This record gives sequence, C-alpha cells and structure tokens, in this order.
Amino acid sequence: MSRSDLINYRAPFSLRKTAGAHAVIRADRVHYMSFPMTPDEFEAAVSDALANIPERLLATMDNVAVFVEDRYEPLPGEDPGTSLLGLYDGVPLTERDDGWAAGAMPDRIIIFQEDTLAACSSREEVIAEVQITVVHEIAHHFGIDDETLHHLGWG
Repeated sequence: MSRSDLINYRAPFSLRKTAGAHAVIRADRVHYMSFPMTPDEFEAAVSDALANIPERLLATMDNVAVFVEDRYEPLPGEDPGTSLLGLYDGVPLTERDDGWAAGAMPDRIIIFQEDTLAACSSREEVIAEVQITVVHEIAHHFGIDDETLHHLGWG
C-alpha cells in the first residue's frame, strides 16, 4: 500500500450507529477550538504524519482508509463528555482469518480535528499530537493494544 492509497478526506458528514441503524450527522457546525487551524492546515498535518510513516510499514497495511472528521460524537451509553483524538475502526491484522476479506469494508482510522485542537495550545503541539495519534491508530491496525502503546510512549 502506498501513501497515495491512504485516503485523507474531510467528511462533510459522519455515519453513526443509533438504535441499530446508521444516522447521518452533519459535521459542518462551528465549535470553539483552543488552537485555531483551518481544515486544510489540519489535513496537511495528518498527511505529513502519514508521510513520516516508514514505507516498509505502510506496505504491510491492508485495506485501511484514513479520515479527518470534526469531532468524536459519543455513542449512546457513552459519557457525553467523551473526547477522542483518533479512532481505529476495523479488524486488526492479528485477528483476521482466511475468510475475513470476503466483502470486508476498509478499516478506518479517523483523526478528530476539534478534539485535537482543543487539547493543544500551539501549532507545534498540534503537529506532535497528530503524529502521535496517527502512529497510535496505525499500531491498533497491527494489533497493538493501548497498554503497550502507553508503555512505549505512543499513548
């Protein structure tokens, strides 16, 4: 998989499961962010973070798309104040079996712009946090859990 195969896309909406169905939630609302950064600047930071991933590692990734969305929307039953910088939604390579690929949708790595900017107070912090988050979510694709990532400093 090459860098150009990874999709860096700012979704105009997000899909969320609600009561067993999918609901389209508009993501075009404006919210306060601690550090101001345009969507294009943030997407460039995500692209740069992906460009810093070694080519050998990218080549072993399978069926993954990377998205930028405005913010994490807590699911029903989650604390409404839940904030995530990134999310891996998929089946890690370590858990796939021979029948996995039949009709499988791509795994998704989602980087949340507003949540990231709210956690940062400078451009340098945003760049560093995006890099950490991208590495963290890619690691989940390879089956590395949060505890191990925190121990390695990628938490």
